[in-house]
Amino acid sequence: MFSLDEKVVYPGHGVAKINRIVEKSLAGRVEKFFELTFLNQDMTILVPMSNVASTGIRKLSSTQNIDSIFALLTEPARVCHDTVMANWNKRNKEYQCKLRTGDLREICKIYRDLNLIAKHKELSFGEKNLLNQTETLLVEEISIVKRLAEDQTIKELRACFIPPHIVMQAAKSL
Repeated sequence: MFSLDEKVVYPGHGVAKINRIVEKSLAGRVEKFFELTFLNQDMTILVPMSNVASTGIRKLSSTQNIDSIFALLTEPARVCHDTVMANWNKRNKEYQCKLRTGDLREICKIYRDLNLIAKHKELSFGEKNLLNQTETLLVEEISIVKRLAEDQTIKELRACFIPPHIVMQAAKSL
């Protein structure tokens, strides 16, 4: 289970801190709740302790898992031309389902796919928003786990999509 002051991931919203355990009377019985305060949003929610598993709240990823995320980002995406040109509504439904799981690898795949699609066509408003949302979720967790500034984490994430020959040229100019 979780403990007070622990940082956890709430699917689709990001990293939150467990501030306290609150007891409330509901329908004649007392229920315990975790009070979660999000780190990068002005939002606090109560999550019933009895429903923690069904909400998808999870511990922060390990350093090894974060390293595997960067490896996943550098792998060639498996998005085919049909997917790039496919109906945004259909892709968005799939992406939203993956986001709700809170699984960092799935969020990473969405981020990678959208970056690849952006190389082939201009992203729609919804795609841009989803790209920003996935980047924010990745940056929050990676920054905390690796103890990096968020701007440094953003640079590292985005560098995964820069062609190697450009990285080499930039390194030579330094």
